[in-house]
Amino acid sequence: MEVIAANIFERLKAGKPKRLNDPEYAKINEVVSRTMKLSQKLNTATDIDQIRHYLSAVIEAKIDDSTIIFSPFYTNFGKFTRIGRNVFINHACSFLDMGGITIEDYVLIGPKVNLITENHPLDPSDRRALVTKSITIKRNAWIGAGATILPGVTVGENAVVAAGAVVSKDVPDNTIVGGVPAKHIKNI
Repeated sequence: MEVIAANIFERLKAGKPKRLNDPEYAKINEVVSRTMKLSQKLNTATDIDQIRHYLSAVIEAKIDDSTIIFSPFYTNFGKFTRIGRNVFINHACSFLDMGGITIEDYVLIGPKVNLITENHPLDPSDRRALVTKSITIKRNAWIGAGATILPGVTVGENAVVAAGAVVSKDVPDNTIVGGVPAKHIKNI
Protein backbone atom coordinates (compact mmCIF):
# COMPACT_ATOMS: atom_id res chain seq x y z
CA MET A 1 0.00 0.00 0.00
CA GLU A 2 1.40 3.39 -1.00
CA VAL A 3 1.69 6.00 1.74
CA ILE A 4 0.89 9.54 0.63
CA ALA A 5 2.86 12.22 2.44
CA ALA A 6 0.82 15.00 4.03
CA ASN A 7 1.08 18.36 2.32
CA ILE A 8 3.02 21.12 4.02
CA PHE A 9 -0.09 22.74 5.53
CA GLU A 10 -1.18 19.45 7.11
CA ARG A 11 2.34 19.01 8.47
CA LEU A 12 2.26 22.55 9.91
CA LYS A 13 -0.99 21.84 11.75
CA ALA A 14 0.30 18.45 12.95
CA GLY A 15 3.44 20.00 14.46
CA LYS A 16 5.80 18.00 12.28
CA PRO A 17 9.18 19.69 11.65
CA LYS A 18 9.35 21.60 8.37
CA ARG A 19 12.70 22.44 6.85
CA LEU A 20 13.04 25.80 5.15
CA ASN A 21 14.45 24.01 2.08
CA ASP A 22 11.38 21.73 1.82
CA PRO A 23 10.21 21.81 -1.83
CA GLU A 24 6.69 22.72 -0.63
CA TYR A 25 7.86 25.62 1.57
CA ALA A 26 7.15 27.99 -1.34
CA LYS A 27 3.43 27.38 -0.64
CA ILE A 28 3.90 28.77 2.88
CA ASN A 29 5.69 31.80 1.45
CA GLU A 30 2.74 32.41 -0.91
CA VAL A 31 0.37 32.55 2.08
CA VAL A 32 2.79 34.79 3.99
CA SER A 33 3.00 37.22 1.02
CA ARG A 34 -0.80 37.32 0.73
CA THR A 35 -1.07 37.91 4.48
CA MET A 36 1.45 40.76 4.38
CA LYS A 37 -0.52 42.51 1.61
CA LEU A 38 -3.82 42.16 3.49
CA SER A 39 -2.16 43.19 6.77
CA GLN A 40 -0.97 46.41 5.18
CA LYS A 41 -4.59 47.25 4.30
CA LEU A 42 -5.79 46.16 7.74
CA ASN A 43 -3.24 48.40 9.45
CA THR A 44 -4.20 51.50 7.47
CA ALA A 45 -7.93 51.00 8.08
CA THR A 46 -9.50 53.39 10.58
CA ASP A 47 -12.88 51.74 10.91
CA ILE A 48 -13.43 48.67 13.12
CA ASP A 49 -15.68 47.08 10.49
CA GLN A 50 -12.92 47.47 7.87
CA ILE A 51 -10.34 46.00 10.23
CA ARG A 52 -12.63 43.04 10.92
CA HIS A 53 -13.19 42.62 7.16
CA TYR A 54 -9.47 42.52 6.35
CA LEU A 55 -8.66 40.21 9.26
CA SER A 56 -11.48 37.89 8.11
CA ALA A 57 -9.76 37.78 4.71
CA VAL A 58 -6.41 37.03 6.36
CA ILE A 59 -7.73 34.14 8.46
CA GLU A 60 -10.08 32.94 5.71
CA ALA A 61 -13.07 32.86 8.09
CA LYS A 62 -15.70 35.46 8.95
CA ILE A 63 -15.09 37.21 12.24
CA ASP A 64 -18.32 37.87 14.13
CA ASP A 65 -19.53 41.48 14.27
CA SER A 66 -19.36 41.34 18.08
CA THR A 67 -15.56 40.99 17.96
CA ILE A 68 -13.38 44.12 18.01
CA ILE A 69 -9.78 44.31 16.83
CA PHE A 70 -7.69 47.48 17.08
CA SER A 71 -4.91 48.12 14.62
CA PRO A 72 -2.09 47.77 14.24
CA PHE A 73 -2.35 44.00 14.25
CA TYR A 74 0.41 41.68 13.07
CA THR A 75 0.32 38.10 11.84
CA ASN A 76 2.73 36.22 9.63
CA PHE A 77 0.31 33.60 8.31
CA GLY A 78 -3.28 33.98 9.48
CA LYS A 79 -4.67 30.87 7.85
CA PHE A 80 -4.71 28.85 11.10
CA THR A 81 -6.27 31.45 13.43
CA ARG A 82 -9.86 31.11 14.65
CA ILE A 83 -11.50 33.91 16.65
CA GLY A 84 -14.75 33.55 18.60
CA ARG A 85 -17.57 35.97 19.40
CA ASN A 86 -17.33 39.01 21.69
CA VAL A 87 -13.52 38.94 21.58
CA PHE A 88 -11.50 42.13 22.10
CA ILE A 89 -7.95 42.39 20.72
CA ASN A 90 -6.15 45.62 21.61
CA HIS A 91 -3.42 47.52 19.69
CA ALA A 92 -0.13 46.08 18.42
CA CYS A 93 -0.70 42.36 19.01
CA SER A 94 1.39 39.80 17.11
CA PHE A 95 0.10 36.34 16.22
CA LEU A 96 2.56 33.85 14.71
CA ASP A 97 -0.03 31.21 13.91
CA MET A 98 1.49 28.54 11.66
CA GLY A 99 0.78 26.06 14.47
CA GLY A 100 -2.81 27.24 14.92
CA ILE A 101 -4.42 29.73 17.31
CA THR A 102 -7.93 29.28 18.71
CA ILE A 103 -9.46 32.18 20.63
CA GLU A 104 -12.80 31.25 22.17
CA ASP A 105 -15.72 33.60 22.98
CA TYR A 106 -15.45 36.57 25.38
CA VAL A 107 -11.63 36.63 25.43
CA LEU A 108 -9.85 39.92 26.19
CA ILE A 109 -6.36 40.45 24.78
CA GLY A 110 -4.38 43.48 25.93
CA PRO A 111 -2.05 45.62 23.83
CA LYS A 112 1.26 44.22 22.59
CA VAL A 113 0.37 40.60 23.36
CA ASN A 114 2.35 37.95 21.45
CA LEU A 115 0.86 34.55 20.60
CA ILE A 116 3.75 32.47 19.24
CA THR A 117 3.04 28.98 17.84
CA GLU A 118 6.37 28.61 16.07
CA ASN A 119 9.81 27.56 17.25
CA HIS A 120 13.06 25.98 16.08
CA PRO A 121 14.89 22.91 17.40
CA LEU A 122 17.69 23.57 19.88
CA ASP A 123 20.09 21.24 18.05
CA PRO A 124 22.19 23.57 15.84
CA SER A 125 22.18 21.05 12.98
CA ASP A 126 18.34 21.10 12.93
CA ARG A 127 17.79 24.77 13.72
CA ARG A 128 16.73 25.69 10.17
CA ALA A 129 13.61 23.58 10.70
CA LEU A 130 10.31 25.04 11.88
CA VAL A 131 8.38 23.30 14.67
CA THR A 132 4.81 24.34 15.48
CA LYS A 133 2.40 23.76 18.36
CA SER A 134 -1.07 25.25 18.67
CA ILE A 135 -2.26 27.80 21.24
CA THR A 136 -5.78 27.83 22.68
CA ILE A 137 -7.23 30.73 24.67
CA LYS A 138 -10.40 29.47 26.33
CA ARG A 139 -13.67 31.28 26.97
CA ASN A 140 -13.59 34.49 29.04
CA ALA A 141 -9.81 34.46 29.55
CA TRP A 142 -7.94 37.77 29.84
CA ILE A 143 -4.40 38.18 28.52
CA GLY A 144 -2.73 41.28 30.01
CA ALA A 145 -0.67 43.86 28.12
CA GLY A 146 2.66 42.70 26.77
CA ALA A 147 2.21 39.05 27.72
CA THR A 148 3.74 36.34 25.53
CA ILE A 149 2.08 32.95 25.11
CA LEU A 150 4.50 30.32 23.79
CA PRO A 151 3.87 27.26 21.56
CA GLY A 152 1.61 24.51 22.85
CA VAL A 153 -0.03 26.52 25.65
CA THR A 154 -3.71 26.43 26.58
CA VAL A 155 -4.98 29.31 28.70
CA GLY A 156 -7.97 28.03 30.66
CA GLU A 157 -11.50 29.35 30.95
CA ASN A 158 -11.78 32.55 33.03
CA ALA A 159 -7.98 32.56 33.54
CA VAL A 160 -5.96 35.78 33.76
CA VAL A 161 -2.42 36.17 32.43
CA ALA A 162 -0.79 39.19 34.11
CA ALA A 163 0.80 41.94 32.04
CA GLY A 164 4.29 41.10 30.84
CA ALA A 165 4.08 37.40 31.68
CA VAL A 166 5.83 34.78 29.55
CA VAL A 167 3.63 31.68 29.54
CA SER A 168 5.31 28.39 28.61
CA LYS A 169 2.93 25.97 30.40
CA ASP A 170 -0.83 25.51 30.40
CA VAL A 171 -2.84 27.86 32.61
CA PRO A 172 -5.66 26.09 34.50
CA ASP A 173 -9.23 27.42 34.46
CA ASN A 174 -10.03 30.15 37.00
CA THR A 175 -6.45 31.03 37.90
CA ILE A 176 -4.13 34.03 37.65
CA VAL A 177 -0.54 33.59 36.45
CA GLY A 178 2.23 36.13 36.10
CA GLY A 179 5.97 36.61 35.85
CA VAL A 180 8.83 35.36 33.72
CA PRO A 181 8.38 32.47 33.45
CA ALA A 182 4.71 32.67 34.42
CA LYS A 183 3.80 31.05 37.73
CA HIS A 184 0.52 30.52 39.58
CA ILE A 185 -0.46 33.59 41.62
CA LYS A 186 -3.91 32.61 42.87
CA ASN A 187 -7.22 30.96 42.09
CA ILE A 188 -10.23 33.11 41.21
